[in-house]
Amino acid sequence: MAHPPAAFELTLPPHWRAVEFLSDLHLHPGEPATLAAFAEYLRHTPADGVFILGDLFEVWVGDDAALPDSFEAQCGQLLREAAARCSVFFLRGNRDFLIGSGFLNACHARDLPDPTVFTFAGQRWLLSHGDELCLDDTDYQRFRAQVRSAAWQRGFLARPLAERQAMGRAMREASAARQHEMASHADVDANAARTWLATAHATTLIHGHTHRPAEHSLGASDQGSPLRRVVLSDWHLDGPAPRADVLRLDTAGLHRLALTEVEVSAKP
Repeated sequence: MAHPPAAFELTLPPHWRAVEFLSDLHLHPGEPATLAAFAEYLRHTPADGVFILGDLFEVWVGDDAALPDSFEAQCGQLLREAAARCSVFFLRGNRDFLIGSGFLNACHARDLPDPTVFTFAGQRWLLSHGDELCLDDTDYQRFRAQVRSAAWQRGFLARPLAERQAMGRAMREASAARQHEMASHADVDANAARTWLATAHATTLIHGHTHRPAEHSLGASDQGSPLRRVVLSDWHLDGPAPRADVLRLDTAGLHRLALTEVEVSAKP
């Protein structure tokens, strides 16, 4: 990655006391418990702003799939109801990069570029889905470059909806087959993460994509400030080993919360 992308500068209202981050819910009709947990979370979070950092959906084949009474429309209604109580931000992932401004506008969700940076509690925080930083996964990076091109997207979206939905199902089945073969090297490149942080003048990168919730030290900046990347959890509540958590940022710092802890007020 020769030139790190310039981060979009987001300004938060100065009176906000807490924001929360989540990613990689991979919502689809086959996992109703995950959808129910997401709905419950949105109803009860006390955060001023909720940041969804990509892969909210398992697959997205175009905004026209959000037909009345569809699963996509049901999810959109949840976002719209949440946006009446708090600000909702959305940053695309590798599964739902085709979500358009039409769907987000209908949900009253704010569309964020990848990466985005903002200042809160005296620090600068960098947000990304994280897939662009997995440099060792060269096959994926080639695929990513192809499908993120305007020409590829125009061609794909020009296909009939039923054909795109069939392609999406096939892609999901192929992805599920590959889950057990995920290479250990398909992780964020530490040097690239440090470069992104330096370019954004930030000290903490928050991202998803890898499904490996953790906090990693990245050494120190040229000014001596400690650098780190914090990885969000994926959500999977329909299997034998349910998992899901939320990252909360308030004036005291970052806190990783189980869903049962989210209702604890983040406001005075």
